[in-house]
Amino acid sequence: MCGIMGYIGKGNAIPVIVDGLARLEYRGYDSAGIAVYRPDNDASEAYLQVTKKKGRLADMVDALGDAPASQLGIGHTRWATHGVPSDKNAHPHTDCSGNIALIHNGIIENYAPLRKQLMLEGHDFVSETDTEVMVHLIEKYYEDSLEEAVRKALGAVYGSFAIVVISAQEPDKIIAAKKASPMIVGLGEGENYLASDIPAILGRTKKVYIIEDNEFVILTADSVTISDFEGNPVEKEIFEVTWDLELAEKGGFEHFMLKEIHEQPEAIRKTIAGRINDGMVDFADLDFNDVLKKINKIFIVACGTAYHAGLVGRLAIEKLAGIPVETDIASEFRYRKVLWQPDDLMIVISQSGETADTLAALREAKSHGIKVLAVTNVVGSAVAREADRVIYTHAGPEIAVASTKAYSTQLVVMYLLAIYMANIRQSYDQDKLKGLTHEMCYLDTMVEQVLKENDALKALAGKYRDVQDTFFLGRGLDYAVAMEGALKLKEISYVHAEAYAAGELKHGPLALIHQDVPVLALITQDKLVDKSMSNIKEVKARGAVVIAICKENLQESCQECDEQILLPRVNPLLAPIISVVPLQVFSYYMALYRGADVDKPRNLAKSVTVE
Repeated sequence: MCGIMGYIGKGNAIPVIVDGLARLEYRGYDSAGIAVYRPDNDASEAYLQVTKKKGRLADMVDALGDAPASQLGIGHTRWATHGVPSDKNAHPHTDCSGNIALIHNGIIENYAPLRKQLMLEGHDFVSETDTEVMVHLIEKYYEDSLEEAVRKALGAVYGSFAIVVISAQEPDKIIAAKKASPMIVGLGEGENYLASDIPAILGRTKKVYIIEDNEFVILTADSVTISDFEGNPVEKEIFEVTWDLELAEKGGFEHFMLKEIHEQPEAIRKTIAGRINDGMVDFADLDFNDVLKKINKIFIVACGTAYHAGLVGRLAIEKLAGIPVETDIASEFRYRKVLWQPDDLMIVISQSGETADTLAALREAKSHGIKVLAVTNVVGSAVAREADRVIYTHAGPEIAVASTKAYSTQLVVMYLLAIYMANIRQSYDQDKLKGLTHEMCYLDTMVEQVLKENDALKALAGKYRDVQDTFFLGRGLDYAVAMEGALKLKEISYVHAEAYAAGELKHGPLALIHQDVPVLALITQDKLVDKSMSNIKEVKARGAVVIAICKENLQESCQECDEQILLPRVNPLLAPIISVVPLQVFSYYMALYRGADVDKPRNLAKSVTVE
């Protein structure tokens, strides 16, 4: 949800922290801050210099000015949960004396009674945040050991957190702890780093410790000590990062989102690579066939864009593998009374692998003895570690908040999985499965063909840049894509966008159609063309402008539409991978024309690590 960066070593902490936070801007934030240690010849005069500002990281850097070097510091970018975006609510937070500084991702759920008690004890609070409670608890328990004070404070709180703490009285260390919020340690020579995500430390080290829940870290310039919350030592394996800094740069594109849209063909190729053997999908390396063969029911659980991938996955699995599938929004699923059966399977989908609600659903399933298969883009992420099996999407780093290539590769994995399950369960004609597998090998070139329409889509966005409302329609698989198209448009351009199953128009949504409202109609399902065109005539009769996203072979059926975006001929089942691409490009240019911050849309974060 927010960005964390910490440094201790022989170099200057300030540029390291600022650079790390800049690499985490994609996560979304509304304020930024930094705390650095300022030594003095007289140790009693040493102090922590804290600078924090509402707004962009650059605003904080301007406020910091030409600050002298420091060898110890922590920095943070905040996305507001408790308290409005402001200078006071920004992190780091300090204790009453200003000797202890703390940054925090997550939520302290019992902060209200703790705050009340601490105020009665004489602690002065200056922010509205839940986080400030934690630093005052540490102050309360501090005697002569920062480590012991943090451990005692952890015992008083519950919720989700990744906390990082420094003290002017113990400037030779950084203390950190994690529960249900991501954290990594970067290993250097004569210096070490703490961060909430790997991109923050790229270019400085490729050696990383991935911190697990309920782990406690003591960082010095020359050592990393990890234990559990009770102090028992924890042995960690070093994780070697295999992707480099260049992959996290824009590569000549104006925005990360446009770059990532154009990276989709390569991402699709990488996700399919190694998964086809003798003309058929092969997931034998998962060693999961015994589970997949006897599945009673599948629950696909995800949030946002990943949920939309799950909707497509549901239809593909039901059609090919013949297994009942239920697709659920993770934040709702965790509060249901689920009627579990012994042979049920949960599939969780998460780009970051750290999505809080999805993790909670995963853990709920595991607590009932249900097997969990994860689909994620991030090696070593929480869902990857906690699921029984994991399939990686190989999209590479996705920096823009609005997901594009991660979504398309999630779709690829869902299709591959559906084909594989159909094969091992013998639930679908083998020749047709091989034909479908063969067609998947051409999806990358079809996406490349659609991307050649970039200029036409840009012109279309320019034409409709001033609209206030849009509607997306589709039937079957097209409806799932319509939902993703509407989400993309609203989240980055701030244009009101609604997606509807076309057959639902007469049940309410038709009342919203009026003169010149753009309606984007997806028409890729050959057997549903006549039904879809009947709905399009209904909105045309009310004065709407219809933009059809249709396959070349269906062009003649779409003649009554005002605009046409043509797609290559593709198997209707696989069409969502192709049809979503023009919607992504259209949304990008709509946002660009309207002056929105494409990569960092307001109020949103890349990785939602709190409820």
